[in-house]
Amino acid sequence: MFLLARLKRQAMFLVLLCGLGAPAAAVTVAGLYTVQVPVASSSPADRQQAYAKGLEQVLARVSGDTDLLEQGRASELLADAEAMVQSYQFLRGSGDDDQDQLRMSFGSVAVNRALASIDAPVWGANRPLTLAWIVVEAQGRRDLLVRQEEDAQSDDWQTAFIEAAGDRGLPLILPPEARRENSRLLSEVRGQFMGPVRDASENIEHNLLAVVSVSRSGGAWQASWRMEGEGIEDNQEVVSGNSPGSVAEKVIGAWADLLADRYAVSAGDVDSAARVDIVVEGVNTLDDFATAVSALNKMTPVASSDPVQVKADRMTFKVVISGEVAQLEQYIALDQRFVAKGPDSTGLADTAAATSVKDQTSRQDEQPVQLVPERDSDTGNAEAGSLFQYQPLVQTREEDREAAFESLYPTLRYRWQGAPIVAPEASGQ
Repeated sequence: MFLLARLKRQAMFLVLLCGLGAPAAAVTVAGLYTVQVPVASSSPADRQQAYAKGLEQVLARVSGDTDLLEQGRASELLADAEAMVQSYQFLRGSGDDDQDQLRMSFGSVAVNRALASIDAPVWGANRPLTLAWIVVEAQGRRDLLVRQEEDAQSDDWQTAFIEAAGDRGLPLILPPEARRENSRLLSEVRGQFMGPVRDASENIEHNLLAVVSVSRSGGAWQASWRMEGEGIEDNQEVVSGNSPGSVAEKVIGAWADLLADRYAVSAGDVDSAARVDIVVEGVNTLDDFATAVSALNKMTPVASSDPVQVKADRMTFKVVISGEVAQLEQYIALDQRFVAKGPDSTGLADTAAATSVKDQTSRQDEQPVQLVPERDSDTGNAEAGSLFQYQPLVQTREEDREAAFESLYPTLRYRWQGAPIVAPEASGQ
């Protein structure tokens, strides 16, 4: 039961991308710093263990470097994991066989600075999207892994690849279900003939193209893969494992290592101050522009706000902040002239509603904020919510392509509605 719940959460990798069309420059990953791990109880001691385990996953996902955990370089960071936790939810298992879970959101700025402190790279929120053609051959049958509806039953292989992609924060999309019956295409994927696969991928959203052929070999599973795309040379490798999970972890792990090595920012380039792009649509007049700039500069977390790009009615601001990105989002949410667009960057949609800006500011150096009562039967269960969401990264200039991948934090998107909405009771009507 819990496995299906987890698959549904991580299937958001695929489901939210089904409606996207032409190839894009990147996607923005929301939820990189949010994880969910089993926990024995809600006691402080058990929570401390869960914090450390959750931070392990976040460090691997954000740095793209799993070796730093194996080499013990992150041991001091793990010992101080609670200091980086912004909020958490204790989720009761939904059945007798399900474990309780602790879902926690770590501060992106704090984690990035911590990685820089041990000279580890930081892989930002804007990541290339990989279209994966995966054929599994077993018992004389070839099967192509495809996108399915959120409530559809997934097989072991699809589950394994989706979970492995979630663990490493790798944006992944599978081909549509209609391609499953194309036997000739299955043969092309099996033989890793990139030309025909490239043609079949023309109208599917992606940056990188990968083909994987999985079959039995000597009592184990063997997977040969090949990947190509902009900025990435044609790479290929063969891995083996005793289960779908072990094979998927090795394949996805190799891809994540390859991409992190290409796109991660070195420790020396991680600024002490977080720099966030804010895109505001609906800025139609000079008065709108001046008011929006003034509003941003008056917010407590904002150290500076500079417009860097104008196109039609869309303005892009480069904002330097003190504190966490989530705290900035909470301040912006208080100004009703800014209407949020797209998924939030924390992965916990209830953050702003459950915790006021004042509470968040006062607690950020003390203890993480518990978002829901641990026995809340409606929201405090192990199937609540989704951890990851993707949205296309809108780029207005070709030369911004490389810079987008080097950005460490999600681009925040809003629509400017001019005058704030006043409730009737507040206006005296």
